[in-house]
Amino acid sequence: MTHIHAMRTPGEATSAFPGLLERYRAVRAFTHALCEPLVTEDYVVRTMTDVSPTKWHIAHTSWFFETFILTPHVPGYQPLDARYAYLFNSYYVQAGERHCRAQRGFVTRPTVADIYEYRAHVDRAMVPLLERLDESDGDAELRALVTLGLNHEQQHQELIVTDIKHVFWMNPLRPAYQPDAPPASSRARAAMPPDAPRWREMSGGVHEIGHAGTGFAFDNESPRHRVYLEPFRLATTLVTNREYLEFMNDDGYRRPTLWLSAGWDAVQSNGWSAPLYWEQDGDAWTEFTLHGMAALEPDAPVRHVSYYESDAYARWAGARLPTEAEWEVMAASHPALADLFGSVWQWTASPYVGYPGFRPAGGAVGEYNGKFMADQWVMRGSSLATPPGHARLTYRNFFPSPTRWQFSGLRLASDV
Repeated sequence: MTHIHAMRTPGEATSAFPGLLERYRAVRAFTHALCEPLVTEDYVVRTMTDVSPTKWHIAHTSWFFETFILTPHVPGYQPLDARYAYLFNSYYVQAGERHCRAQRGFVTRPTVADIYEYRAHVDRAMVPLLERLDESDGDAELRALVTLGLNHEQQHQELIVTDIKHVFWMNPLRPAYQPDAPPASSRARAAMPPDAPRWREMSGGVHEIGHAGTGFAFDNESPRHRVYLEPFRLATTLVTNREYLEFMNDDGYRRPTLWLSAGWDAVQSNGWSAPLYWEQDGDAWTEFTLHGMAALEPDAPVRHVSYYESDAYARWAGARLPTEAEWEVMAASHPALADLFGSVWQWTASPYVGYPGFRPAGGAVGEYNGKFMADQWVMRGSSLATPPGHARLTYRNFFPSPTRWQFSGLRLASDV
């Protein structure tokens, strides 16, 4: 089984391959590798609103290449089944009508075998196109679309992992996605020397953040722009399970004064008393992981907490969440801080909005990010489910406040 947490250096150009075709094959193969532990029945289940069946992810990523690259750019291309355009569109209104997201788990046909044949059909058409692109330096717009499609598939690779974890969690048997792999080692403290400072300070002033124009980035990472920051400090490590347990043992989930109003409503209505996937066994806590049920690792980063929980913990700790500008400026200045990348996505206190001067692209592709810039919060870094080569300093992930099924955690900040 391919290790999903193997990563290149954040900020490295996404393409580590000599050409688009080789890179295309590598990304598509990694998707297949992620599905190796699954059986046919695993592909079709949807357990909540945020989760999509694995089968849908496999099909949708092929739909993306078919819709935005093959159909408009390959004369004579014929879809394997024209009905798939309706079935596997996600939210691209300009691309046509869509099947209801809430009903994705009701669809047993096409079968898993049919979906893999659909992927193969798309791959057979993509290969000669990519060969032609690799033979010339022209058609920069089409090359950019292919690169976007590859990064889009990498996003769905991460969703395959997060979604199947929730599917397995909802199964009373609690099957393991990686039954033979040991739990991830506790890295939150071990990654820093024992005598390392608990906080790193940054002076105030004008700083630049955002994509600098080299290598791939999503449109929401630009334009690069100036921000003014007051002096601040950022924790050198992520909040750990041990620290979060202290919050819980201090009645953190029962003290409304620690919570935003909507967060307290979420605690009450959902019955939250611990992070998602935690279970109490007598006086001990266990956690459902990709490797099955395991004893809670005290010094591992806390995972699967919402924005609401992260904000409440920070308030309890006498600190706050960093803004995304603070996170990026500190990470650029001190890249050796523990677990900036590859452990958990880190909530920030920044609402997900466009940077100054942001303009979405025209056409359906422009719906990729800009249309979601409301009622969500920015996450920074990457998680153990983020595929190789997909993390970078300026990446802006985003989710609504109650989200817990992502590998999400937190790093504290405070004013100086």
